[in-house]
Amino acid sequence: MILESFDRRTLASMEAVLEQLCQGRPDGVNHELRSFIADSLVQCARKGQTTLGALTEAGEAALARWAISDRKQA
Repeated sequence: MILESFDRRTLASMEAVLEQLCQGRPDGVNHELRSFIADSLVQCARKGQTTLGALTEAGEAALARWAISDRKQA
């Protein structure tokens, strides 16, 4: 389980980045989008990259991938 895999600080950083990236987006409450970004944050943290900068970069990259896949489906 994710809660048992990371310390409180890392979990708080991951949550803050997820909220920051989704806040104000029209699709920011979309469960699939949030899950997609969260998966990228978990992968990043599992590699030991737990700074806000590293997590933000991973989340932004996930958003870019989501946008590309979203355009391909349209």
